Amino acid sequence: MFLRHVAGCRRERAGDGSLLCEIVHPHRERDTIPFRPSIAHAIVPPGESTLPHRLRQSTEVYCIVAGKGRMHIDGESSEVGEGCAVLIPRGAVQWVENTGNVPLAFYAIVDPAWRREDEEVFSPES
Repeated sequence: MFLRHVAGCRRERAGDGSLLCEIVHPHRERDTIPFRPSIAHAIVPPGESTLPHRLRQSTEVYCIVAGKGRMHIDGESSEVGEGCAVLIPRGAVQWVENTGNVPLAFYAIVDPAWRREDEEVFSPES
C-alpha cells in the first residue's frame, strides 16, 4: 500500500512562491507505483500570491481544499475556494492569489509529471 500524509511532508518554497510538498512523483516512486502525473500539496499564505508562471509541456489541475482566492489563467480570472477544481491548460500563464484570511491550500496534479526545466516563472511586472 502506498500512503503519504501531508502533515509529515517536508515543504519547500517553489519557483512560483507557494509552499510545496510533493505527495507523489513518478520519478521518485518509479519502482513503487506505475503513475504518470505528479501530485503536490501547495499553500499560499494570506495576503500572498504565486508568481505568474507556466508549464510548457504539462497540463495542471488545482483542487482547492481550504481558503479562498482568485485564479488567473491567460488573462481570465475567477474566484476559487474549497471544493473547486481548476484546469490549467499546457502553456497557459497562470497565478493564484489568496484573498482570504486563512492559508489557501490546494493539490496540484500535473500531467506529465512536473519537471523544473518545464516551468517558466515570470516577474510580477510581466
